[in-house]
Amino acid sequence: MSNLLNTDQTQKTADQTAGGITGGISGAGKTVTSTLGNTLGGIANTAGGVVGSAGRGLGDTVNSVTGETGRPIGDGLKNITGGIEKGVQDVSQGVKDTGEWKTSGGSS
Repeated sequence: MSNLLNTDQTQKTADQTAGGITGGISGAGKTVTSTLGNTLGGIANTAGGVVGSAGRGLGDTVNSVTGETGRPIGDGLKNITGGIEKGVQDVSQGVKDTGEWKTSGGSS
């Protein structure tokens, strides 16, 4: 008699319902984390871009004002802030990828 209530079809329907609920929760979670990751990544990219631009501008100014004498300082400023900008871009891309539940093994 107990077999009448627990048929393969009943189990399949229960599994499909559970899968649908889990899939819905997972999809909602991905949407929230994707939005958050993209927002934080975008803010970080903006900040990194500002630092990079300011450093390039300041470095060019030092180079223009001091000529060859100050070139190492001006180029050093540009290199340091360019490195900061690149590092921030890499981190923010990681934040975005994490928010979209991407793994580091694949290509972007």
